[in-house]
Amino acid sequence: MSKFRTIEISDSEGERDGLRFVTVKSQNLKGRGDMCVFVPPNAGEVEDLSLVLLLHGVYGSAWVWSFKGKAHLTANELIASQKIRPMVLAMPSDGLWGDGSAYQSLPSGNYEKWIVEDVPAAVQEAVPNVTEKSAMCISGLSMGGFGALRLGATYPEKFKAISAHSAITAIEQMPLFVEESLTPYQPTETPESSVFLTMKKNKDRLPPIRFDCGQKDLLIDYNRQLHSRLLEENILHTYEEFDGGHEWHYWQEHLKDTLLFFEKHL
Repeated sequence: MSKFRTIEISDSEGERDGLRFVTVKSQNLKGRGDMCVFVPPNAGEVEDLSLVLLLHGVYGSAWVWSFKGKAHLTANELIASQKIRPMVLAMPSDGLWGDGSAYQSLPSGNYEKWIVEDVPAAVQEAVPNVTEKSAMCISGLSMGGFGALRLGATYPEKFKAISAHSAITAIEQMPLFVEESLTPYQPTETPESSVFLTMKKNKDRLPPIRFDCGQKDLLIDYNRQLHSRLLEENILHTYEEFDGGHEWHYWQEHLKDTLLFFEKHL
C-alpha cells in the first residue's frame, strides 16, 4: 500500500539515460511534489541499492541536477569505470516556495520532512530495489548545501555520509539570493538556522562530513568560517577549496568528489 494518496511514475518507454520522474501528493507539502530519479543500469540485480539525495539551490527544481548539473552522467561514468558501486540519485524539488524554501519547516509546508521522509519513501515505491535497508547519503549545492549539511546533522541516524558544495551555512545568507525576507524562515542563531549549531548539538552522533567551496565564490568566507568553527569544536570533517565560483561548471566538476566520498562510507 502506498504511503501517498497519489503517486505518478514515468513510463519506462519514455525514460532515457536512466532518468525517472515521480510526482506524489505529500501531506508535508500540502500538495504535490516532484523528483527526478537516476536509476543506474542493472539496478534490478543489486539488492538494497544505496540512495543519494541531491538537493538543488535557489531558483531550481527537480530537474536542475540532471539537466544543468549532468549528475546522472557523472554517476553513470563512475559506475561504469567501477569507481563507485551502483547507486540511485534522488533529485527532489525543495517544495517550490518563493525563491527557495531552504528545506526548512515553514508555515506553508514542512519542506524538511518532505526531504527526509517523503522522498525516500517515494523512491522506494518507484525503484523496487531501493528498500528500507538501503544506505542513504545526502548532498546539495548552495541552498541545497545548507539543506544537506543541516538535515544530515539533524537526522544523523538516517545518513551514512554528508557532503555539500558552495553551501549557505546559515539562514542569514539567504537574502544574498532570494527576494523574500528572513521573517518566514526560522529565527536566527538557532540549530534550525545554522549548520554549525546543528552539528554542535549532535556532534557525538554525526556521520562522516565533507564540504567544498570555490575560491571565487561569494560564499567562500562563510565556508571558511564554518570550517574554523568545526575545528575549534573538534568536529571531524573534510573541507576543500578549489578554483571556481558559484556556478554550474564548478558543481558539475566536483560532484564526483561527493560520490567518491560516499562510496568510501557506504
